[in-house]
Amino acid sequence: MYETLTFTGGVHKSEELKELIEDLGGFILQENVFQMDLVLNMAIPLEDVKKIEEKSKELLGKVSVAPMAGSEIVIVSPTLARHHLPHAACDISEYLREYGAKDNMIGLARGDGKGTSGITEEEKKLIEEHDLAIFALGSFKQCIIDKSFLFDDIDIPVIVTGAPDIPLEELPGADAYVGGLGRIPRRLRRGPDIRALDKLVETAEEILNNKKREMVHDAPLVPPIVVKNAIEHQVPAINDVISPLPVTGQLDGVRVKLDYDKYHEEIENVIVDGKKLSELAEIKKSFMYDYILVKIYSESSLIQ
Repeated sequence: MYETLTFTGGVHKSEELKELIEDLGGFILQENVFQMDLVLNMAIPLEDVKKIEEKSKELLGKVSVAPMAGSEIVIVSPTLARHHLPHAACDISEYLREYGAKDNMIGLARGDGKGTSGITEEEKKLIEEHDLAIFALGSFKQCIIDKSFLFDDIDIPVIVTGAPDIPLEELPGADAYVGGLGRIPRRLRRGPDIRALDKLVETAEEILNNKKREMVHDAPLVPPIVVKNAIEHQVPAINDVISPLPVTGQLDGVRVKLDYDKYHEEIENVIVDGKKLSELAEIKKSFMYDYILVKIYSESSLIQ
């Protein structure tokens, strides 16, 4: 078992930390450098967390548990229009990244107005490629309730956000509701905004942790981070991808940012624990830019 951690500190001597992660059999999930500051998300064997904490203290940095690291979250906005996306949805995205999440943003094609809003099957399938969906809705209670059909049959956990307080039972299909995050025409920088964002992070972490606990009873055949590492070392084309996180970890697989038609056979032939990846996972075309989606089979799949 691995623990996902975030190191925050200086770039100076950070190579020593990376070498220690490798020596312990851990993995670097994501690395972000901001001038002289480094934010490093990692997965470490549970028994070696103390060693990472000691090394981080030596480097004058700090380590925190990052429950959302190694997961992919989608933030869904009713439209790409200016009054929906630029403020609350973007600030939610930025805030989640601070806690180790890899998130994508989707604007629905027909989300404006109660009477004309809608969601297509392709949009649903794209949303369901993620570990968790956050529907960032508006400021009016009845409008949010009326739009519950957008997510009432989404087959992954769903968090709904909006401005008013709404009982969860009035939102069929939602696993949680977080208020105080409506359609705000400014950045979310005030006290109530930050408290609402903190509540959203707490809710997302709780849902992802619950999902991880459920997966323990029927775990993937191999950990996604092992698959991620194997692809990065065995597929040279990964080195030419300029998009962030060319191999994005999920709770039950990875998203590979290579064209499916051109590279799926190479991904299928990646060797993991002495087997071809095609024997351990379903490899299919993603609804996102025709990327490659790898969903690892669970242990129960071996039972005939």
